[in-house]
Amino acid sequence: MEHPGMRQVAHEINIAVPADTVHRLIAEVGNWPRIFPSVIHVEHEEAPEGEERLTIWETAPTAAGEPRCRPLRRIVEPAKLRINFQHLVTASPVAGLGGAWLVEPLGQNESRVRLLHEFRAADDAPGALDRIGAEIDRSAVAELAALKKNAEREYADAELTFSFEDTVYVDGSAKDVYAFINEANLWSERLPHVATVRLEEDTVGLQTLEMDTRAKDGSVHTTKSYRVTFPHQRIAYKQVTLPALMTLHTGHWTFQDTDQGVAATSQHTVSLNTDNIARILGDTATVADAREYVHTALSTNSLATLNHAKAHAEGRR
Repeated sequence: MEHPGMRQVAHEINIAVPADTVHRLIAEVGNWPRIFPSVIHVEHEEAPEGEERLTIWETAPTAAGEPRCRPLRRIVEPAKLRINFQHLVTASPVAGLGGAWLVEPLGQNESRVRLLHEFRAADDAPGALDRIGAEIDRSAVAELAALKKNAEREYADAELTFSFEDTVYVDGSAKDVYAFINEANLWSERLPHVATVRLEEDTVGLQTLEMDTRAKDGSVHTTKSYRVTFPHQRIAYKQVTLPALMTLHTGHWTFQDTDQGVAATSQHTVSLNTDNIARILGDTATVADAREYVHTALSTNSLATLNHAKAHAEGRR
């Protein structure tokens, strides 16, 4: 039975992408960091059969945008193009929050996405319900707009978003390699291409990393990332202050024991900013040129970091 203090709201948007593609982007949570600007990383947790339990690391909807994490329960219904969700932890004045994503085909290459919410306030206070409703309205409109923009962008030109990785094998322990990447506060002392670094970890395992890095031409670029750490196996990150040629940069560092030693891997997913290609690379530069330039720049820094991590770990054997 529906709680008498429950309020329901609905938001919708049309997207020029096939319905099954849109549903898949929402259903497969590995897509979320590149589809939704606030999402840093999503991890699957153990769950009862027929449902999903997720931990979502994201930036809070405040002026400071500080990173946080929250648990979410989902039931995905592919045949119905529907995803039901429930927030497992809420903060006052919210006493309960859930809803659903529904995707409706409008044609071969168009769909309508409806985002439903139902919520309660502590003590069912009408004023609190209004405030919660206003925040949900702001959040839903922003999420749907981001989904539309990024889904249409990827569908129109798949070449703009690409992934790659670099791997170095280390004759040492995964713990020592992980420690080198985790201790980013020491990178300005350990890595020649890092000029300055600022690392904060107010919540264990959730880091804010700001760096000034030197390019080959001597210029210095400032970047900011949020990182989620999983000792001593993986560090996931999302860059939120980006170089001019990117609209997105996410990735992860992984450390895995193999017959060849520890496989230390840096993985990147990037979306290009086409508005800046001509300004950065010249009037005749193409998307392919920009892909090569960004790939080379990121790989150069990743391999430099991995090789210094390798020397550090092998020196501690």
